[in-house]
Amino acid sequence: MSPRPISRRSELLTPAQARRLYAYNRRVFDRFVRRIRGLSWKDAKRKREIGHQSLFDTLVHILNVHEVWLGYILSGRGSDRELETLFRDGTRHPKDWAGFRAYHRRVWAIVDGYMARATSARLAGPVHAFWMPGHYTASDALMQTSFEQAHHLGEIIGAMWQQDLAPPEMTWIRVGSGGH
Repeated sequence: MSPRPISRRSELLTPAQARRLYAYNRRVFDRFVRRIRGLSWKDAKRKREIGHQSLFDTLVHILNVHEVWLGYILSGRGSDRELETLFRDGTRHPKDWAGFRAYHRRVWAIVDGYMARATSARLAGPVHAFWMPGHYTASDALMQTSFEQAHHLGEIIGAMWQQDLAPPEMTWIRVGSGGH
C-alpha cells in the first residue's frame, strides 16, 4: 500500500481555484516589484539579514521557486540532470532590473502555461521534488509555492516597516478579487 498524499481528493484545488490563486499571487508579487523598484538600487540590494538578504534577491528567490516547481517538478522535467542545468543558469540570478524583468517574464509565462493546462487529474497527480520528503500532489505543490511566496513577502514587509516604508496592499479581499 502506498502512503497517502498529504491532501485528500476532497481537499485538492480545482483548476479554477488554482488559476484564481495564482492570479492573486501574481498581482501581489507585481505590487511588491513595483514598490521595490521605486526604491534606490542601494536600498533594493541592501543586506537586511532576511532569508535572501536583500529585497531584490528575495523577489528573485520567489521567481526561482515558481520556476522550479511549475516549470520543472509539476511539468515532469524534474530529473537531476534537468535541475542541475537549470540551477547553473545565470539568468535565474539577475544582477539588475533589466535582467529581473526578463526573468520575471520568463517565469510568469511558465506559470501561465501550466495554469492553462491545469486539469483536475493533473492537480491530483503525484509529484516529487528531491529536497521535499513525503508524498504529495501537484495541488499540494501549488499551495506550497503560494505559501512560500507569502512567507518571503512577509520578510519583505518586516524589512520595509523597519525603514518606515509602507508595503503595498496584499489582502485577498482587495487584491484577490481583482481589486486595485
